[in-house]
Amino acid sequence: MAPSSTTPVLPTKTGVLIVGAGPAGLALATSLRQLGVDHVLIDRNDEVQPGSKAAAIQPRTLEYLDRIGVADRLIQAGARGRGFRLHDRRQTLLRASYDNLDTPYPYVLLVSQQSTETCLLARLEELGGAVHRGHVFLGSTPDFPGVAATIAGPDGVLRAITARYLVGCDGVHSKVRTAAGIGFPGTAPEQLFAIADVRLDANADAVPKEDTTFYLSSAGMLLVSPLDGGQHRIVGPAPGPAAPTGEDVERLLSERGPRAERIRVMEVLTASTYRVQERVAERFSAGPVFLVGDAAHTHSPAGGQGMNTGIQDAGNLAWKLHTVLTGLAPAALLDTYHGERRPIAAELVAFTSQFAKLANLRDPATGELRNRVLAAAAAVPGVTDWITVKLAQLDLGYTQEPDLGTPRVGHRVWPTTVPPVGLRWTLALPGDDSTTLPDEQGILAVRHVPTLATPLLIRPDGYLAARGVSIAPAEVLDRLSSYLPSSPTR
Repeated sequence: MAPSSTTPVLPTKTGVLIVGAGPAGLALATSLRQLGVDHVLIDRNDEVQPGSKAAAIQPRTLEYLDRIGVADRLIQAGARGRGFRLHDRRQTLLRASYDNLDTPYPYVLLVSQQSTETCLLARLEELGGAVHRGHVFLGSTPDFPGVAATIAGPDGVLRAITARYLVGCDGVHSKVRTAAGIGFPGTAPEQLFAIADVRLDANADAVPKEDTTFYLSSAGMLLVSPLDGGQHRIVGPAPGPAAPTGEDVERLLSERGPRAERIRVMEVLTASTYRVQERVAERFSAGPVFLVGDAAHTHSPAGGQGMNTGIQDAGNLAWKLHTVLTGLAPAALLDTYHGERRPIAAELVAFTSQFAKLANLRDPATGELRNRVLAAAAAVPGVTDWITVKLAQLDLGYTQEPDLGTPRVGHRVWPTTVPPVGLRWTLALPGDDSTTLPDEQGILAVRHVPTLATPLLIRPDGYLAARGVSIAPAEVLDRLSSYLPSSPTR
């Protein structure tokens, strides 16, 4: 295929080469573009792909997407889910409600991955960025201090591009990961899953309208989630290698879904099959090469965590690349990407694996015991709150120190308390003076918060960098390197 007149010309040199324009790659590119970092984003596909798996954006991810100007347009494109349910086909066993979460986004946003990518792409282009479509990463070799990558263009011509840093956002079968020699240990369970976005009979009252629901039965798990536009996503075991038909989906709903009159599928919009893998890369970085999203970790879709974790990987890496490339920090700062993000991914894989095993118990007696335990746990004060915060990813942080009502270094700072200012560092000061402007370099913004007891310095990704810092922005900037993360304590 020959390049069109609108295809951007692939440069021969860049600061950051990003391979893969899925949600993680687009989030990283948009963040770097907003920060003014020179980069190139390539993708093998000619356009945003339909029929993708992810369909839920958690509050923590929306908080980051707000920083890069994407949250509002995504909210307009999606539907607001109020939470998650575990259901035994007759009644709700446990419900995790998002209604009272301490976040500007107290809901799970139900929106297709295609819409997510479209909104991220629109923001990237709004900032003057672009995706080099139809370009395939073939491999890379060291080119001190970075890498030299070989790219096959849409015209079939091989091109070389040198980059200070290379980031693989190219999925489970990442060529960047392979080229870097990074292992990807884990398991690939045998079960094949079907995923279908459908329109159901308007009279299907038993199907959830606001909550993503996991139905638990002796036949196994079935996930039913409302989507934007009156659609529903159905995920369950595949009847075969072919994409599920409307009849297949109706059979899954009948065998595993709510006990109700027959639920009819009026239209299948997209359908596919996939195998769940549970893997975490041995390293998230190797010299100038980094892995983000599914290239670094993959797991069960239970709980709607995967795409969210990838976008947050991008948020962690983006500001660190900017800080190093602009000379504000030594290259050693980038070592903390692996140190901070890999434990998050490892815990996520363990959590979703245990959830999937629990949900797929097939022995009726064991399943009944599970259901009674879940119902009993839901009645214990604080249990559903803990589950809700975990699913919403508001508990994620880079320290093991308890919050105790006051964020510690490495904890998320509540944006309801200190509203973010894009991807700037934020100096939050006690008081109500609102006249201070960002510093001349645009690196640091100042917020006055009457309820604060001590000044806080907040990283561009929303985590606390330091407490009790100077109230003078110039002094904080001069000492910025002393507030950068080092090896995490977790």
